[in-house]
Amino acid sequence: MTEQNNKPEANTLWGGRFEGGVSDIMEKINASIDFDKILYRQDIKGSIEHCKMLVANGIISEEDGKAIQDGLKQVEAEIEAGDFKFSAALEDIHMNVESRLTEIIGPAAGRLHTARSRNDQVATDFKLYVRDACDQADEALKALQIALIEKAEENADVIMPGFTHLQSAQPVTFGHHLMAYFEMFTRDRGRFQDTRKRLNECPLGAAALAGTSFPIDRHQTAEALGFDRPTANSMDSVSDRDHALEYMSAAAISAVHVSRLAEEMVTWSCAQFNFIQMSDSFTTGSSIMPQKRNPDAAELCRGKSGRIIGSLNSLLVTMKGLALTFSKDMQEDKEATFDAIETYSLIIAAMTGMVEDMKVNPEEMRKATDLGFITATDLADWVVRVLGLPFRQAHHITGSLVAMAEKKGCDLDGLTLQEMQTVEPLINEDVFNVLSVEKSVASRVSFGGTAPSEVRKQVENAKQRIG
Repeated sequence: MTEQNNKPEANTLWGGRFEGGVSDIMEKINASIDFDKILYRQDIKGSIEHCKMLVANGIISEEDGKAIQDGLKQVEAEIEAGDFKFSAALEDIHMNVESRLTEIIGPAAGRLHTARSRNDQVATDFKLYVRDACDQADEALKALQIALIEKAEENADVIMPGFTHLQSAQPVTFGHHLMAYFEMFTRDRGRFQDTRKRLNECPLGAAALAGTSFPIDRHQTAEALGFDRPTANSMDSVSDRDHALEYMSAAAISAVHVSRLAEEMVTWSCAQFNFIQMSDSFTTGSSIMPQKRNPDAAELCRGKSGRIIGSLNSLLVTMKGLALTFSKDMQEDKEATFDAIETYSLIIAAMTGMVEDMKVNPEEMRKATDLGFITATDLADWVVRVLGLPFRQAHHITGSLVAMAEKKGCDLDGLTLQEMQTVEPLINEDVFNVLSVEKSVASRVSFGGTAPSEVRKQVENAKQRIG
């Protein structure tokens, strides 16, 4: 202790960073206003509906209720106008709002907190915020799906290599390839919709953890705030953060899908592939190599997926060891969730823009199918279908023909009939009808297949499903 101010000296590790000593350190670690002020709309909306319920049930007077509601609307207007001064000493958005409300209307402001705690208050605010984020994610994903549908329809006939292990496998259409991502994002939308449905129970009125002795109507506040019902257990109400975990789980899975598409765009746009071109809107130049156009937006979408996954993991680790009910550790829920929401919104918007923006190079895609003996499976299927041989034998025959073509330095359709018959004498001229990539693609008419006719069906079906 110093004789001058009777406060503990600042830790020398921090130097002058915490000039007030322990009390300053406590304020820094305890305050959440720097990040939870984003909840001001949800906090004020919840407080107004709580106030209405208190009035309706005779817990506070109509006069005080009106003053509180009018005061809260003034506080909201001040925040939105940028005239509100947030204070770290007041810790969080709840106390900042209540303090200003007291300045505006006087002691009546203290009646607002009747029959509630900051525990159920923050749980309600947070759920409202995450619920909005689920709705926003659904709309953003829908916009991305529309972009994919339009691009797929334009490229239903464009032939490209389909890959496994990043090796040429079978010819597909680019439209079919893009519709694969449509399906991924459909599942993502379902996860956000499920999250919203599951979280839509109102914690308000659970108070600190045990409920309240005041004759409140939790169904009234739940309905007024757009929830399906109040939460059923007061202890679970204040200790639950599943809504944040589920949002971030859905966002993390979806971000992986975005990252996979981003990786393909990076690959497709490089000179060695040249399948697509991306405009200056989503690329940057090099500081030293003037010829380069770097796919930075795609790379950042790929990179930011890890950030969202990290946010999810951080909250899982925080929650895993907490006994019921509320612990201050749970204050760590918001920064991770807010960052995940912001980051996810950004990468979905960027990916939508890139899909709309990209220019497809059909000639380069078609040229790439000349490599890798890409119709080998069609040949094996023909041997089974026309010659009546077992598939395993057909596989062996095709493998031998691939080796022959590789040695000759040509594709399968570059072999002569006589050369093929040295491997299997039953092969006839009809085999050449299945060795072109165009015929290969056109033949894949099974439901969900890559034939252009089937892709167009998928596109029309997607337009109906998109909602």
